[in-house]
Amino acid sequence: MNEKTLWYIADPMCSWCWGFAPVIEAIRWNYSNFLKIELVLGGLRPGTKQAIAPAQREEILHHWKAVKCATGQSFCFEGAMPEGFIYDTEPASRAVVAMSLINSEVIFPFFKSIQSAFYAEQKDVTEPEILVQLATDIGIDAKLFLRVFESDEAKNQTSIHFDKVRRWGVHSFPTVIVQNAAGYSILNRGYCPLEALCLQLDDWLKT
Repeated sequence: MNEKTLWYIADPMCSWCWGFAPVIEAIRWNYSNFLKIELVLGGLRPGTKQAIAPAQREEILHHWKAVKCATGQSFCFEGAMPEGFIYDTEPASRAVVAMSLINSEVIFPFFKSIQSAFYAEQKDVTEPEILVQLATDIGIDAKLFLRVFESDEAKNQTSIHFDKVRRWGVHSFPTVIVQNAAGYSILNRGYCPLEALCLQLDDWLKT
């Protein structure tokens, strides 16, 4: 087993993680021969029960617009987070965990498809039927996915992801943690352009 690992900590409903999507995709493309790259679900707003308030919606949209300006990622603002929307990120995170239990090879593409559906297509990815459709879009049987998504194992594994992130002391996303024989260290917190992240990663790989 390759002793060097990059842990990408993110949430599918985190706007800066959506902005970071092209960066992590390039990192996976360019560095997969040098280290393992693993996704950990951070848990941005898991278990939220209350509908989003108008003032909070405006604040979130302000962040989304900042992400679009900084990264160029596609957003659909008009009509986003409609009245009554509950910003619970647990179902989308659990969907990714469920996918890892079904076919670990497609975790990153599935994660990105949830991001794109939420931010660029205004799909409510807190709803199981939307998540099932996204799974079928990449070739996963709908009944199989729903069964795993609703399983205790998927729920427990999702909680394990969230707990691991808290133990690492990570409270903002995206965060990149690197691990080698010497242990864990935080490489980067928050959005970082590809060139800058590559410089940091190259320096770490030399150690």
